[in-house]
Amino acid sequence: MQRTTRMMRWLKAAAAVLAVSLIAGCGGGGGGGSSSNTQNSPSSPAPSGSNQIAVVVNQGVSSVPNIPTVTVTVCAPGSASACQTIDNVLLDSKSFGLRITNTSLSSVLPNLPVLTSGSGNLAECALFADGLTWGTVRSADVHIGGEVATSIPVQVIGDLPAATVPSDNCTDTMPAPLVKDTASAMGANGILGVGVAVNDCGTQCSQPISSNNPSSYFSCPPNTTSANCTRVSVPGNQQVTNPIAHFPADNNGVIVQFPAVPDGGSPTVTGLVTFGINTQTNNAMPTTVTVLASGPAGDLEKSTFNGANNVDAFLDTGSNGLFFSASLPTCGSNAPDFYCPTSKQTFSATLLGVGSSAATVSFAADNATNLFNSGNFALSNLAGTPVRTTLDLGLPFYFGRTVYHGFDLSSTTGQAPFIAF
Repeated sequence: MQRTTRMMRWLKAAAAVLAVSLIAGCGGGGGGGSSSNTQNSPSSPAPSGSNQIAVVVNQGVSSVPNIPTVTVTVCAPGSASACQTIDNVLLDSKSFGLRITNTSLSSVLPNLPVLTSGSGNLAECALFADGLTWGTVRSADVHIGGEVATSIPVQVIGDLPAATVPSDNCTDTMPAPLVKDTASAMGANGILGVGVAVNDCGTQCSQPISSNNPSSYFSCPPNTTSANCTRVSVPGNQQVTNPIAHFPADNNGVIVQFPAVPDGGSPTVTGLVTFGINTQTNNAMPTTVTVLASGPAGDLEKSTFNGANNVDAFLDTGSNGLFFSASLPTCGSNAPDFYCPTSKQTFSATLLGVGSSAATVSFAADNATNLFNSGNFALSNLAGTPVRTTLDLGLPFYFGRTVYHGFDLSSTTGQAPFIAF
């Protein structure tokens, strides 16, 4: 079955993360900790309202650099006691919806009802740039900071046997993507997708399935142990959904703010996530920011970079580096996807919004091997080659910036999606 490019971009999130073996031991102890000099690490203002939470970059669960994580609480629908709090959840501004590993939900998982499709249980194969997540879709209340999204669809990663992953690996356009079904495989206990879309697949997955319009959702026989799940169309209200868009208030966007990080990196950095844009005093958007209208998945228009005028560009906290095509040496067999110039190289690009708005930005690439060997986990100049011909402005782009992601509410006569900084 041919999967369209649009579908792959719609579900895109984290770019390839560095293999753990390259940085194991670079910064001390086990997962979830931080280096001994964290008191000297940069941080944004502390959360001051129910619509704000901290986002932290440190060695996390797998000692992978540039993984921004937050804490969420998942409860059985309508319950105040059947709940579990999960830390080290990747904040991803280029995917949509909450996905948590089944092992992180061990105590509350039996209380989360599985959504159904026909006579089977609903499951999803969500495709990302470097792999896929596979598991059932369940209903849950999601608490983040002082806000809550009630009875929304979330994906539980890894609660179905590996043998049930659809035999076509969920896509025919990539060679056997990795199944990321554990925290160590993902570098996090889950993914909180807070991109501009409300649902993770939109009208495409609700339409009849064809060779040009596949769905990422499947109906699986209860208690199945083999790859006999069937692709199904799914209405928007059953698709994995952006929790912030379902808050009672502060639900029209998300603001991600990080302090600047030195060229050599920092052992940890703490940022601030604010829910809502212009809904209360702590999320007002200044008139001085540049607003770029985006596509429904957060993509910008054909932008100008490195002599090319038709480069697809997007901003993505879920990518742990800056990924773009450039005439720079890569790092060799240990890190072939990352650049290793002899000295820091600076680049600029003109980002084009959908329409006439534009912004010129600068960023840098430094020697990735030296950065990995620094013992730091917040790396401002980590860069590498893209999965496709794109300009992927990952987490390093956010350091020293406040970035606004306005949700696509056009289906309800609300705002069109935008990115601003």
